[in-house]
Amino acid sequence: MEVMEVFTNIIQRLSNFAFTLQLWDVLDILVIAYLVYRLLLLVRKTNTSRLIKGVLVVIAALWLSSGRLRALNFILAHIVEWGAVALIVLFQPEIRRVLEQVGSSQLPFLQWFSKPQVDRQTIEEAISQTVAACGDMSKSRTGALIVFERHNQMDEILRSGTKLDAEVSSELLKNIFFVKAPMHDGAAIVREGRVLGAGCMLPLSRNVNLSRDLGMRHRAGIGMSENSDAVVVLVSEETGSISVAVGGMLKRHLMTETLEQLLRNELLPQPEEDGETEKKKGLKGLLARERKGGDKDE
Repeated sequence: MEVMEVFTNIIQRLSNFAFTLQLWDVLDILVIAYLVYRLLLLVRKTNTSRLIKGVLVVIAALWLSSGRLRALNFILAHIVEWGAVALIVLFQPEIRRVLEQVGSSQLPFLQWFSKPQVDRQTIEEAISQTVAACGDMSKSRTGALIVFERHNQMDEILRSGTKLDAEVSSELLKNIFFVKAPMHDGAAIVREGRVLGAGCMLPLSRNVNLSRDLGMRHRAGIGMSENSDAVVVLVSEETGSISVAVGGMLKRHLMTETLEQLLRNELLPQPEEDGETEKKKGLKGLLARERKGGDKDE
C-alpha cells in the first residue's frame, strides 16, 4: 500500500506540474534541450570527450574537498574560476563555427533574407564544366581542389588567394591547376556559378582519425567542409581519383557520372515533394549505388 501511495503521489505531482506549464515554460525547455543536443554533437565531432571527463573530475574533486582539504579546495576553486576562460580559448574554433552557423542563412527563417537565387541553368553549366575538367585532370593525374560555396560565404578564404571573376569552364579549371601554374597549389572558390578566386588557402582538418594516406590537399578539403557548408571536389595528384567532401565526410574514387549526380543533388534546389528525400540521401544515399561500380575504378 505504501508503494502505491508513493506512486500515486508522484503521478499527482507530475500532473499538477504539467497543468501549471505555460507556453514560455515549454519554449524554455525546448531551447535548453536543443543547446544540450548541440553541445553533445560538438563533443562527439571534435573528439573532446576526454577533456570533458577531465573537467568533470576537477568539479567532483572540488566538491569532495569542500570539507577539510582546504588547501586543495582553494587551488581547485581558482582553477574552476579561470577554467571558463581556458575553455573558451581551447574551444575557440568550435565556438566560432557554431556562431557562424547560427548567423548564416542555413536557418530556414533566414533564407528569405539571403542572397537571391542564382539561375539554375548557370549552376548546371558550372557543374557540367567542372565534371568535364575533373575527368580530364583525373586521366592526367593533375591535382585539383575546387570549393563550391553555398550559404556560408568565404570572403576570408578568398583574400588568401588571387581574385578572379570568370565563368566556370573546363579549360579555365585545367589551366588553374596545371602543375606549372602559379595558383595550382591552392583551391579555386566557386560562388553562384563563377570562379571568384584561385590559389586560396583552406583550413586543415583536425580529425585525427583520417586515413594516413590522405595528403594535405584532401585534409584541406575535409577541413573546409567541416568549417562550412561548402561542397569540395578533389582530384588526387598521385592516383588521379576524384573525391568529394561534404560536412566532414569524404567519398573517394568517384566516377564522373556519380560526381555529376552528387553535385546536382547538393547544389541545385530540389523539387519540394522530393526535397526532403534527396536531402536525407545526401552523400550516403547517392554513393550506395557507386559501391556497385564506382569503387571498382580505383
